Amino acid sequence: MGPAQQHGDPAPVSLEPPERLARTVAEWEGEAGRAWLAALPETVAGLLERWELTAERVFAAGGRISMIVLVRTQDGTPAVLKVGMVNRETAQEHAALAHWDGRGAARLLRVEPESGAMLLERLHADVSLRSLAEARAMLEATGLLQRLWVPPAEGHPFTTVPDRTGALAELLRKRREQPCAADAAPLVDEALELHGWLAGSPPEEVLLHGDFHHGNVLAADRRPWLAIDPKPLVGERAFDLAWLAKDRLATLVAKPGARAAARRRLAELSEALEVPADRLRGWSVFRAVEAGVWYLSVGGRKDGELLLEFAGLL
Repeated sequence: MGPAQQHGDPAPVSLEPPERLARTVAEWEGEAGRAWLAALPETVAGLLERWELTAERVFAAGGRISMIVLVRTQDGTPAVLKVGMVNRETAQEHAALAHWDGRGAARLLRVEPESGAMLLERLHADVSLRSLAEARAMLEATGLLQRLWVPPAEGHPFTTVPDRTGALAELLRKRREQPCAADAAPLVDEALELHGWLAGSPPEEVLLHGDFHHGNVLAADRRPWLAIDPKPLVGERAFDLAWLAKDRLATLVAKPGARAAARRRLAELSEALEVPADRLRGWSVFRAVEAGVWYLSVGGRKDGELLLEFAGLL
């Protein structure tokens, strides 16, 4: 479908998927991803019409499996239309945002779960925690996590950490035998052993962001910082904190004394949020190895090797 022009908008807005989105969806999701991309302009145009939104521009640096359109509602309020591929990680994003109801995260204004569409409070998309010095960014990030870690509602729809990671562990076990993972076999074995211990003894159940890092925390108007793009799970806080622990990874591993720096970061995060240090280390190793081997399996060698190097430092 061609450009969209809504409510007298003077300049048509192209609804073609941004290059980054098109590339990652095609690489990661294969034929299903390409079919979704082909239908995406028409899907977005239909949402603009049904929800009476005026498109301002497509945010080219948006999500890897979602299209982000800066819009205004009928009364002129700035908002964001997010339309993403629905998979097991993203299917309950709207439910988590609704549960938080603006507490620590962008507020959900409207949702159409079957099409993966959400209308969200507009944040400052160009200003994330990565704009801050590392120490300040970590301080803001840990404070925000404390707001997000709340009990889930009774009868919640979220997958648990043991269930989700159990499936990932099985895939990791299979990928261990692939040629691309041959050099990582000792790390994979350690990660699988750690997973067996961690998943078998969950100490708590809180609602987790699931993909919490500096890039997923944006500047806002009603609060200094708010989280976006959750991949929600219910489980222990150490699982969430493990993903934050590997933030700014290229800088971390390039430092002199990288091993000591990585271990010091884990110790500081563990102490700041009162999360058991051994469980934080365990989930950090498992999540880094699982993600690293996945990247290797889809041709992302640079990212994969970086994550595996981080796991080795721990």
